[in-house]
Amino acid sequence: MALETMTILTQDRIEAMNGQGLWPKALLLDHVERWAAEQPDAVAITCINSMRDRTESVSYSQLHRIARRIAIGLAELGVEKGEVVSFQMPNWWEFAALHLACLHIGAITNPVMPIFRQRELSFMLDYAESKVFITPKTFRGFDHQAMAEELAAELPHLEHMFFLDGEGDTSFERRFIDRRWEEEVDADALFAARRPDPNEVIELLYTSGTSGVPKGVLHTSNTLSSLVDTGRARLGLTKDDIVFMPSPMAHQTGFVYGMSMALVLGTKLVLQDIWSAEVAARRINDERVTYTMASTPFLADLANSPALEVCAVSSFRMFCSAGAPIPRILVENATKRLGAQILSGWGMTENGLVTTTRPGDPDEKIFNTDGAAVDHAAVRIVDPDGNPVAPNVEGRLQAKSAGMFVGYLKRPDAYESYDDWFETGDLARIDADGYIRIVGRAKDIIIRGGENIPVVEVEEQIYRHPAVEDVAVVAMLDERLGERGCAFVQTKPGANFTFEAMIEHLMDAGMSKTYLPEKLELVEVFPRTASGKIQKFELREIAKDFRV
Repeated sequence: MALETMTILTQDRIEAMNGQGLWPKALLLDHVERWAAEQPDAVAITCINSMRDRTESVSYSQLHRIARRIAIGLAELGVEKGEVVSFQMPNWWEFAALHLACLHIGAITNPVMPIFRQRELSFMLDYAESKVFITPKTFRGFDHQAMAEELAAELPHLEHMFFLDGEGDTSFERRFIDRRWEEEVDADALFAARRPDPNEVIELLYTSGTSGVPKGVLHTSNTLSSLVDTGRARLGLTKDDIVFMPSPMAHQTGFVYGMSMALVLGTKLVLQDIWSAEVAARRINDERVTYTMASTPFLADLANSPALEVCAVSSFRMFCSAGAPIPRILVENATKRLGAQILSGWGMTENGLVTTTRPGDPDEKIFNTDGAAVDHAAVRIVDPDGNPVAPNVEGRLQAKSAGMFVGYLKRPDAYESYDDWFETGDLARIDADGYIRIVGRAKDIIIRGGENIPVVEVEEQIYRHPAVEDVAVVAMLDERLGERGCAFVQTKPGANFTFEAMIEHLMDAGMSKTYLPEKLELVEVFPRTASGKIQKFELREIAKDFRV
């Protein structure tokens, strides 16, 4: 039975978007099929597979053929239209093939970050009622197969697991690639019957909100296509560009502005599975890369890499940095070292890239703002009562766009809007030219290198340590990552608690390394409100001078 997606997509919105010509009938599949026919031998994706220690490439005809083969294999397992297929895949070509395969049979793609472990996956896969889970056998020295097999016992909906470079019946290659499924099944008839409507949900991505509990963001072909189209128009991308994506494709950045962007343009997608500025410089040099989008740490590392002394990056013309503020000195250094246009932007899993600076913008916009709204999107700042404020006045940031998501999985109540304006949870101001600047967040999260850290979840786990009386985790500034986490802890009388003990405790709980605080600060007593709530703004004031 297909998973109940509970979208908030209305017929009025569909008619409005169709009336403006913003929501086409095409799927990403249609673009790939076109390129497979027009340029079958052109390289679609080239990637470094660190598990296999080699570079791998597939042409558009190969990608098209293999995606169809995987799709039939999934259907023969019993995956129905509207059901969720989860996969924990690094930036490898198989990621794109799996997504296209899901599209062929109307299944919902649910990519999960390679850094996630038991704690995150047990919730995400169970909540999505995933029938199939696919992951590498090993990656970066971690045994993903052992983890998945341990998880299986607590996931009643999970029926099948497959592992890249696995063995026997659980081998991904043996099941989906080596077997010529297209010779056993009428593929065209199957795909015609299963083809999803462009307004049906095809993507489920988890994000963290104020409660720290991940929310499943739902997108359709039309919303995702809109994000590609507006991003392509703002950034001026064409078929002549070569797309580089070091940001995980399990993030909307990599999924939309890397994979989908390249496949729509019909150009080459250059992937990197483990971040290294030196490797990135070589990839830009070797593949004649022209564009990428990633968070600030990627830009800082690349701009400061000694590899630029020996790698020619003259082809590289644009780096769009989103996810964390860009320090002025970094933009100046990156522009000089890379010889590229550096753009800043703001967006969310829910709505993609909503604002960016424009190519050719003056320095003060690049350095001091997060950009202006892209085509078919709008932003505004409102006061506590929801009334728009004057320019340069701080308030709540609201947004709307053609690419806005269509709801949260099983949580229609979690969607906050005001007169059809989406509540982003961010605090910002907007200047007279329509450029915004993010100044804070109503949501209690930390953005570490573009990754949202669910603070409440981390706090709750630290609180479970027997030495801890109370805890509060806040952001401290970091030049490279934007923010890092600082844990303020009040211990129980006579108890001893160290940074090492905190990290060991969190790791033993299966928490992702990305979520771990980088500093521990012990306090005798917390500042509190009259009702007993910890006053985090005072802790943030203390932490703003901390450095790791």
